[in-house]
Amino acid sequence: MPKYCVIGSNSFSGQDLVDFLLEETDDPVIGVSRSAEAPSFMLRYRERQDLSQFSFHQFDLNKDMDALLAFLDREKPTHIINFAAQSEVAPSWENPDHWFQTNTVALAKFVNHMRHQDYLERYLHISSPEAYGNCTGIVTEATLDNPSTPYAASKSAADMINSVYHKQYGFPVLTVRGTNVYGARQQLFKIIPRTAIYIRLGKRIQLHGGGSAVKSYIHIRDISRGELALLKDGVTGERYHLSPAEGISVREVVASVCRHTGARFEDSIDIAPERPGQDAAYVIDSTKARDALGWDPKISLDEGIEEMVAWVDLNWDLIGEAPLGYIHKP
Repeated sequence: MPKYCVIGSNSFSGQDLVDFLLEETDDPVIGVSRSAEAPSFMLRYRERQDLSQFSFHQFDLNKDMDALLAFLDREKPTHIINFAAQSEVAPSWENPDHWFQTNTVALAKFVNHMRHQDYLERYLHISSPEAYGNCTGIVTEATLDNPSTPYAASKSAADMINSVYHKQYGFPVLTVRGTNVYGARQQLFKIIPRTAIYIRLGKRIQLHGGGSAVKSYIHIRDISRGELALLKDGVTGERYHLSPAEGISVREVVASVCRHTGARFEDSIDIAPERPGQDAAYVIDSTKARDALGWDPKISLDEGIEEMVAWVDLNWDLIGEAPLGYIHKP
């Protein structure tokens, strides 16, 4: 019987995959995070009445690696999904060593241990299209990495160490690069929830570079669906993209949130300078996943933003008291 372990289960993407695994399977699911379990309004799976197949455990990859590895050797999960990472781009310029320690150095120790464990059947590594840098044309899984920030460089290096262990020892890694995820329960400082929150607070949202950067926004549940499909039918050693067919500018996304909240776009934004290393476009091709896995995004951006705005409204008492900015934790 499969046993899943989601490392980084407190993260936005991790908590949604936990919920999706509980919805789609009857198998045990282990959640691991460096922090205590997040507040319930940030965890979709906490809305379930039956959590008997789920357990949560607190380990920090940088501080508790030996204890985590011993725990995994006792539990023997057949499938490990690793979301644990320093994931923000802009702050990585100030503390690049923190990003490389978590995203690359700790990962190398983890993978070197796990390659010896015969209980592990599949290891799904969550990468990032940031590693491609500023690309033009069609970006496929064969496109060479060209990172333009410390964060992107750390993720590219992580993918390389995984690939080396697969080629040399058959380490059962699958790599997924999903585009800009969003949805209810996302970190409050992210552009879509932050826009809805700022509108309620009467504050203006800063559009860096005028919001001209093109992103590929995809609902988190579509990503979770793709990740489970990869765990079942993906080819180890391969990289897969999960993305919508087309990109959209940040400016247009903010304008959409304004429409859903009844706010005037012009009254809700300020133009700010572009961030260093900001890539102009993020439109990557996911034909491989669509053809090999039968996967396709199902939730439109309009539906997803409507859901997110409703979640902000429903949980406003809690959200209004929560910190709205990014808080760095080494």
